[in-house]
Amino acid sequence: MSDKGDPSASPAAAAGKFAPNQTLTLAAMLFAVSMTFIDQTIVAIAAPDIIHELGLSASGMQWVVNAYLLALAAFFALGGRLSDIFGHRRIMVIGTLVFAIASALCGAVPKGGGAETWLIAFRAVQGLGAALMFPAALAVVVAVFPVERRGRALALFFGLSGALTCVGPLLGGWLTDWTWRAIFWVNVPVAVIALVLTARARIPRNATREPLDVPGAVLVAVGMGLSVFGLQQASAWGWDSAATWLCIVGGLLVLLVFGALELRTGHPLIRLRVFRDRAFTVDVVVLFFAMIAFVPVFFFASVYAQVSLSASPNQAALFLLYFFIGFAIASQWGGRILDRRGARPALKLGCALGAVGFALWAHRMTDLSMHDQWPYAALAGAGIGFLLAPASTDAVNRAIDASYGEVTGITQTVRYYAASVGLAVFGTVLTHVTTDRVADTLRARGLPDRTAKSTAHSIAEAVTGQGDASEPTGSGPVATATRHAMGAIRLDFAEANRAVFYGMAGALAIAFICSYFHPGTRVTAEPRTPQTPQTPQSPQGTGDDVRV
Repeated sequence: MSDKGDPSASPAAAAGKFAPNQTLTLAAMLFAVSMTFIDQTIVAIAAPDIIHELGLSASGMQWVVNAYLLALAAFFALGGRLSDIFGHRRIMVIGTLVFAIASALCGAVPKGGGAETWLIAFRAVQGLGAALMFPAALAVVVAVFPVERRGRALALFFGLSGALTCVGPLLGGWLTDWTWRAIFWVNVPVAVIALVLTARARIPRNATREPLDVPGAVLVAVGMGLSVFGLQQASAWGWDSAATWLCIVGGLLVLLVFGALELRTGHPLIRLRVFRDRAFTVDVVVLFFAMIAFVPVFFFASVYAQVSLSASPNQAALFLLYFFIGFAIASQWGGRILDRRGARPALKLGCALGAVGFALWAHRMTDLSMHDQWPYAALAGAGIGFLLAPASTDAVNRAIDASYGEVTGITQTVRYYAASVGLAVFGTVLTHVTTDRVADTLRARGLPDRTAKSTAHSIAEAVTGQGDASEPTGSGPVATATRHAMGAIRLDFAEANRAVFYGMAGALAIAFICSYFHPGTRVTAEPRTPQTPQTPQSPQGTGDDVRV
């Protein structure tokens, strides 16, 4: 990529007095969003130290993790729309400042009775900052790079930022050896670098100054927040709990009301007519099913490595590097395919490779050998890498009236909602299958049926992060039988993870079927701006290229 952009490369660039520096722009946005990706996984590594020092409850620590993800899901759409109204660069800077300040306050949490509330509250503020920052940062990259180079630029954006998710456990382990508070403080210098690079990149100003759809913003935040809350609490409340379904169904009903309102609003938060574009709809659906596997794989593969393969947390993070080697390489190829041939070939190839990779990975999990699994982990990562950037970029390229922030808000909301679905559903599958198989193992060791079931349930909760994960202690028959069966229990957990990873393969298989409905059209010009006279569009699907 050249250091100097072409003033005519995009409408946003042409609007400024000086052309933006594309390399500095991309670097600045990568530094900014890297914080949001790392923070998805870094806190889990420091959890024992946080609980010990602050005296947090198990449920309180769970909310330290969930509050961040919940705020992300609830406010992504709002962040994208604010980016369009007030300017991508301005909202990116505001989001970065909010995130950095909240990070500093998370690290400065005082000891005492209010520590849990303090930490949960500022983790939620972190999520709000990330929800403002991420769609704005992505919109900046889209606006600065011309459409013919956008696929490669966003492949680098998604490839590097996505790979940073696996850095969280490694960085978290290293920083926690000093102090767990450093996992939050490290965001401050990263944010400073991002802001300095942003100031030097000469990113053009762009704003529409349309009125903000406040009722729509409230409804989408409540609907997304309530349904994601229900999914997060499903493991604690149970899928047979009325409260679980009240939250999930209630949230979805609120989202339906939001959709009906948007269709009648003059300046909606989300212009739903973008879904009339079949290619955009297919991009979003493929992203949904792919993200059901992509984000949860970090958690499930890490726990599998630590329980079934007896790996340390840092070794488990290295295990994920196999996945990211395939992901990083394929993401660059996927961007080139998008630029040359459009999104459809990349989506089909990525979904197919991902489905095969996850299925083969699942098949080899009971071998209990980390080195025997690396080709299949890399293949699964390559599948996600091929499709992630092309699906996201193609969707953004089809933005109505160049509303890049709005469309990135849609795609990122879908991604995080899909991740919540995957974590909830696969977490339930993992717990139930682990319980059934461990109970069978303990019964074979001579424990009575009721004792075997209750012990198996406790073990399943421990290894899936819902209980005390310490080794069984004591000299009673139950503790003795459990200790003697630990080898078989590790295999039982591997078999439970096999079911989860087959489920991930199934999600990618559904995405593969959906990819066939993509019309195969390409975006070869920038979306119309509100000032550009509308011209008739070519009928969709009549050729390889379309101009929107």
